[in-house]
Amino acid sequence: MNAGDMNADERVNRQALGAVDAPNREAWRAGFKTGLPTLFGIAAWGMVVGIAMVKSGLSVPQALGMTLLVFAGSAQLASLPLIAAQAPIWVIFATALVVNLRFVIFSALLGPHFAHLPWRQRFYLGYISGDLTVALFLQRYPTLEPIAGKLSYLKGLMFPNWFAWQTGSLIGIFLGSAIPAEWGLGFAGTLAILCITVPLIINNAALCGVLVAGAISVLAYDLPYKLGLLVAVVVGMVTAMVIEETILKPREKRKVDHD
Repeated sequence: MNAGDMNADERVNRQALGAVDAPNREAWRAGFKTGLPTLFGIAAWGMVVGIAMVKSGLSVPQALGMTLLVFAGSAQLASLPLIAAQAPIWVIFATALVVNLRFVIFSALLGPHFAHLPWRQRFYLGYISGDLTVALFLQRYPTLEPIAGKLSYLKGLMFPNWFAWQTGSLIGIFLGSAIPAEWGLGFAGTLAILCITVPLIINNAALCGVLVAGAISVLAYDLPYKLGLLVAVVVGMVTAMVIEETILKPREKRKVDHD
């Protein structure tokens, strides 16, 4: 084979690779464009959590390690008062685990789309996943049919989301010591959580779970190690599941049968 033939084959291979990569690049851009409107809010939420970590008594290296390793704002905020109160480590881990149980559901929904990937890659994708990224992906790909660009679309959602969060969190960590405590950062954190929680109340079961959890958290406020929060979350989740299974689903089934 002469040099001309080799150059021709190389051009053909490059064109073939370009044709294969084109759908992936387009899907990545589509994912980025879909998630772009959420990035400012994610960064702001990360900044609130970064400030809260420093204000709760964590050193800058500890706060940096937490935001890079945990990457879960709600769980971080839930565990910070326990860390400050020197609660037992099992209480801290149990609280964070319960707060993040929703990711078990997210994984069950997302997993079948990428079951063919190596476990290390799935583990990595699980680490950088977030509430909004999973929701936006499933909105775009509600079925399991194989479609080119699924993984690239997911990465287009996840990577910018992760970088926005970490950027905001790092800013909050380094600014935390310079911001006066009287600015009411705890209240700002509460508002941030409410802004994320309210859109997740998608039906009556979720609303009942939130109301029950709120009531339990007030009634169990005096429990040691702030275990009232853990009890409230568990009771609220159980309430929502019971209402969903015993009231809402049978009602929807009767409606379908009637139609």
